[in-house]
Amino acid sequence: MTVRTGGCNCGAVRLEIRGEPIRVGLCHCTVCRKETGGPYLAFVVFPEAAVTAHGETRSWADDFVRRHFCPTCGSRLFSVEGNGEVEVRLGCLDAAPTDLAPTYENWVVHRESWLPELPGAGQNERDRNA
Repeated sequence: MTVRTGGCNCGAVRLEIRGEPIRVGLCHCTVCRKETGGPYLAFVVFPEAAVTAHGETRSWADDFVRRHFCPTCGSRLFSVEGNGEVEVRLGCLDAAPTDLAPTYENWVVHRESWLPELPGAGQNERDRNA
């Protein structure tokens, strides 16, 4: 079984992820852009039971997900969707680069004009399930 590890910048929170991801994607929505401070969010979706967080996280919720971060350094770590899935932030994984490649992009209506479409990835004007 594949085991991936990750965590925050200061080391106060560590993640252990067992098994293969359900999917990998990018999101260009305004919430994800503000969360990351960048033009998009890269994430890896795993079953909730596959992800274990060691250390205290803080979180905030919108209408769709609860977003967890390190209360010490502020690193964004993962979101719990309430549907049995967890979106782990690709950038918090220890491996860089990873062996994970996005297969779709969400909210491409908000993608910056200078960012090209990801070759071979599905393009969703809004959310994947919309």
